Amino acid sequence: MKKIGLLPKIIIAIILGIVIGMIAPDKLVRVFATFNGLFGNFLGFVIPLIIIGFIAPGIGALGRGAGKLLGWTAALAYISTIGAGLLAFLTAKTLYPSLLSNLSLAQFADPEKSLAKAYFLVEMPPLMDVMSALLIAFIIGIGIAAIKSNALLSIVNDFRDIVQLLIEKVIIPLLPFHIFGIFANMTSAGQVGAILSVFSKVFIMIIALHLLYLLLQFTVAGSMQQRNPLKMLKTMSPAYFTALGTQSSAATIPVTLKNAKKIIKQERVAEFATPLLATIHLSGSTITLVSCAMAVMFMQGQTYTFGSLFPFILMLGITMVAAPGVPGGAVMAALGLLESMLGFGPTMTALMIALYMAQDSFGTACNVTGDGAITAIVDRISKNDSAQAPNTN
Repeated sequence: MKKIGLLPKIIIAIILGIVIGMIAPDKLVRVFATFNGLFGNFLGFVIPLIIIGFIAPGIGALGRGAGKLLGWTAALAYISTIGAGLLAFLTAKTLYPSLLSNLSLAQFADPEKSLAKAYFLVEMPPLMDVMSALLIAFIIGIGIAAIKSNALLSIVNDFRDIVQLLIEKVIIPLLPFHIFGIFANMTSAGQVGAILSVFSKVFIMIIALHLLYLLLQFTVAGSMQQRNPLKMLKTMSPAYFTALGTQSSAATIPVTLKNAKKIIKQERVAEFATPLLATIHLSGSTITLVSCAMAVMFMQGQTYTFGSLFPFILMLGITMVAAPGVPGGAVMAALGLLESMLGFGPTMTALMIALYMAQDSFGTACNVTGDGAITAIVDRISKNDSAQAPNTN
């Protein structure tokens, strides 16, 4: 099983959950619900640690080193991420009323009542709420950048490594079991048909948005570089297909870097920007998160407006800067925002994770391919700055 990728495991978990949910007695389903309750509480406890563990060192490191080039790269990554979120919002707002019109909202008005209850629960209260964790992360990160403290940066980097190890060794391996239990419970409660209907339709819409946004990114990059954007996109395609297999922006860096150098003239820009963007530029993941969040809200009968989603998108852009570079890392980093800003409960969170994880590799592929476009834009800006700089010789 260790050799099977996370995406196949998620698919297997969903299929097994549906099959077992059809035939399992209520007592067995309650065993699954007990595990889901325990895992959900543990996840709630870990969320503030994830926020501090990744955002604080991320901001601290961003404030060091490359000056204006670093600032431009970070700003473009944030703008691209926010643009991706807005595109997903506008598309979902337009299409969901017709795309998901066959669903009965009343069926999801109070899903907790139809789901099996856990035999017991163990309370695991988090050390702090999400907003407190965000504020602490920002204060520590900005402070590290301001005083240039190598010692404090080393400490928060070590804490980040601990949290990442927790995600890789505990949370991610247990996610398939969590999703298995959720789908078994929903099948037993008669909800899975509508869930799978949403699953397939949203999945297709998200991939279409990924491809559309890549075309937009490379159109801008191509116009600035005065090159054919489709040829640039074709050059970056090996990174896309590599990421489909690795599900990791970090693991795809060698391929991304190799092909990014082919679409720009300054190799030093690619060598600087590509590893940085693999960490801070997650436009594909943002499209997925916003689309899935709105789908889950639609399923639950909740209303959403631009006023309620735009602050979430802005904060999501910041959170994505330091999302852990592991499969499912983006949705793990976003759970706190989903709960605090959109009011997601345990069932909604589980559905969100299932929807996100099913296409995580496509989101990662969009992320790393878009890194090539951002690198090309940074390259052009860098050349303009060099041309405008006064000659001191």
